[in-house]
Amino acid sequence: MAEQDAGKGRAAQVHVARLSLSDFRNYRALSLDLQPGAVVLTGENGAGKTNLLEAVSFLSPGRGLRRATLEDVARQGADNGFAVHARLEGAFGDCEIGTGTAGATAAEGAGRRVRINGETARSADAMLEWLRVLWVTPSMDALFTGPAGDRRRFLDRLVLAIDPAHGRRALDYEKAMRARNRLLSEDSRDAAWFDAIETQMAETGVAIAAARAEMVRLIAAMNERLPETGPFPKAEIALEGTIDEAVGNGPAVDVEEMFRALLRDLRYRDRAAGRTLEGPHRSDLLVRHAPKDMPAARCSTGEQKALLVGLILAHARLTGELSGSAPVLLLDEISAHFDPDRRAALFSILEELNCQAFMTGTEISLFSALEGRAQFLSVSAGAILPR
Repeated sequence: MAEQDAGKGRAAQVHVARLSLSDFRNYRALSLDLQPGAVVLTGENGAGKTNLLEAVSFLSPGRGLRRATLEDVARQGADNGFAVHARLEGAFGDCEIGTGTAGATAAEGAGRRVRINGETARSADAMLEWLRVLWVTPSMDALFTGPAGDRRRFLDRLVLAIDPAHGRRALDYEKAMRARNRLLSEDSRDAAWFDAIETQMAETGVAIAAARAEMVRLIAAMNERLPETGPFPKAEIALEGTIDEAVGNGPAVDVEEMFRALLRDLRYRDRAAGRTLEGPHRSDLLVRHAPKDMPAARCSTGEQKALLVGLILAHARLTGELSGSAPVLLLDEISAHFDPDRRAALFSILEELNCQAFMTGTEISLFSALEGRAQFLSVSAGAILPR
């Protein structure tokens, strides 16, 4: 990966230098040259600002910042799927990444494919060798008050940016759990088959819990190094769950055995429920507003937004230090809850992080502090022009 910026003590910047879209959302065809640093997209609601951010989010594993199906991503009326292509530039050199469903053969199936420098990648995880992408969207405003599943996915994306193997572990765990749930729904009594599946669940589940616990530890360590006061409050995070608590209290091999025995003992209860009721898929991420010593769910809307952004910024700093290259940040409608001073502070922090940051808003005045320091683009009905 990239070396640290010489003499600057910060992660090297990796940026999307050119982005090309084909039949993606409301973009029939788009080819856009992009600059390092801040990229500001302004325009009316529905113009396609968030769609562009979503396209960039597809340069990472998963379903993008909207968690949309591939069919929904393709432009209405398109006959051949969608494509996203990007040229990356950074201290490690240039890289070409292409992904999408356009041109898929029957043998390749309906999933999206990834090509890196012209070669087919074994999985989307390969993109993490070149680029890490983090985002904040308006739908995340309810992260601290919504269902635990949203917070687990949020945490897992933070882990994935640091530990590319985390995605594969999560997929293996989900596959094993689906197999166990199928046995439960079929009222199977095949103990040997249950034992084999539960052993796999124990191994992958404990690895998932351990990776999450390490992320919590790393965020806490980063917060210790940051100033006590600032424009974005520190977030104290912790994990709640049987396996999560056990991971912090003993060797992994002992926790695996405990989890395996727990699954075995709970077959009767799980059979009645028709699903697995214990494991890292039931964990929750607990977040507190550290300066106020208050659960995030009880904070005001503005405080929750500032807390979320502070958490993302701390993680972006951590990602840059551990990987050697700064992540790309996607900040959708980021200025909605912030006053001018906090917006200016955010822009300064982004420059300090040395990252390419895409930001959207309906009013260009919200980004006046970036005049002369950002690339300003106007978005209208699927067309993008410089301001």
